Amino acid sequence: MNLCRTSCQMISTRMMMTIAWVSSEDDDRYLDDVKDEKPSKKAYEVDYKVHSDEQIRAAQQIQIEEVSSILGLPGEQCAILLRFFKWQKDRLIEKYMDTPEEVLEDAGLGPGYEAPAVLEKLKGFGCEICCDDERGLDTYAMKCGHRYCASCYRQYIESKIKDEGEASRIECPAEGCSRIVGSKTIDLLVPSEVNHRYRELLNRTYVDDKPNLRWCPAPNCEYAVDCAIRPTQLHAVVPTVQCNCSYQFCFGCGYADHLPCPCLLVKKWLKKCEDDSETANWISANTKECPKCVSTIEKNGGCNHMTCRKCKHEFCWVCMGPWQEHGTSWYNCNRFEEKSGSEARDQQAKSRASLERYLHYYNRYDNHDHSAKLDKDLYVKTEKKMTTLQSSSGLSWIEVQYLEAASKVLQQCRQTLKWTYAFAFYLERNNLTYIFEDNQKDLEMAVETLSSLFEMPTDQLANAKKEMMDRTAYVNSRRIILLEDTAKVLAEENWKFTVDLKQ
Repeated sequence: MNLCRTSCQMISTRMMMTIAWVSSEDDDRYLDDVKDEKPSKKAYEVDYKVHSDEQIRAAQQIQIEEVSSILGLPGEQCAILLRFFKWQKDRLIEKYMDTPEEVLEDAGLGPGYEAPAVLEKLKGFGCEICCDDERGLDTYAMKCGHRYCASCYRQYIESKIKDEGEASRIECPAEGCSRIVGSKTIDLLVPSEVNHRYRELLNRTYVDDKPNLRWCPAPNCEYAVDCAIRPTQLHAVVPTVQCNCSYQFCFGCGYADHLPCPCLLVKKWLKKCEDDSETANWISANTKECPKCVSTIEKNGGCNHMTCRKCKHEFCWVCMGPWQEHGTSWYNCNRFEEKSGSEARDQQAKSRASLERYLHYYNRYDNHDHSAKLDKDLYVKTEKKMTTLQSSSGLSWIEVQYLEAASKVLQQCRQTLKWTYAFAFYLERNNLTYIFEDNQKDLEMAVETLSSLFEMPTDQLANAKKEMMDRTAYVNSRRIILLEDTAKVLAEENWKFTVDLKQ
């Protein structure tokens, strides 16, 4: 009996250990699954990194040291070589291994470049630039041997840096000499503030030379964004990024955030809005051309019998046919379907329809652009309302942050809606277009509802907190749905546009 009880206890203990082990293993698996779960990237989002000025300098230094260790050259020479090859490290190494002397010469280095930079005083020296031959004059020359007084050399370098914004390819002052002025010469000759500007320009050329880097276009921002999107991909993606300064812009073209509109459509639309291209449409819609000499004519009276002042051709304003075919009907056209004026009438109708279509999209684009500017003023007013609401309702500063969040979402959605009309202007009509317009309508209605809540008096905002937070979340979700659907179809290249995006 005791043996049986002992056996049962042993079996029970083993089962408990097995269950505990399985449970522990399942928990670990579950934890692994949770660790692996990451927020899925939306279809309209791209991968990117933001780099500070210090990080950019560090990245340059790493590449310089790598090339220096491979080629066995001093760091300054490797820096000049990398800038000459636009930081294409592999191409530089390959070329240098094949023809080192030719590479050094083409880059403006030549033999003996690593010699120290020193000022010298030479007897009987006369500067060829300023013609100064004063005794004890400080002079300077690189290994190319072109010697000038230190003052002229300094002024030349300062002019290149401060006036021309040049840094990576400052050549010897001598005419026809392509030797590059390096950092040792800069350190020796120019004052500290010019030297600082020189380093800044070198930093900028690094970003400008790298296709995957772009400076943030926000004023006074010193961050650069690293994104792998290439120009050949811009027909299928709108690479919108956000800098650490909170400014959102398109990595492809550098314009402010213009989702969901591709870069090429943005450029075409802005050109269409800014230049006089629509003047021609207005002329076509409000004037007609003489059927004989093609002069532009504007009707300034009620009579339909027109006589061209240039060629004296007589025609009917309504049907554009010869007036002789109208008999004695001098003031009325009862021959609208005559074949002689059908082509002119068709052209007139097309011009009028084209103008009306453009104005439909432009007016709505311009309205949201204007509303977005007003919403920026609204943000300033919102801050005042937050302060007033905090003091009157007893809410903390954190509790009234929903107003700021709603204001930011409103501005962002206005920006998106603005560009949806430029996007729609170039769309061909099909089933996908109707779906897009439905999403556009839903977002627009939601934005207007949220915007109306900001018109409420301050004393009512505390009671409307839940409604405003719900509306803010809904508006943001409608924006995500529109951008998500549009980006997916764009990536699949299923949108049909009236222009070619692969130009």
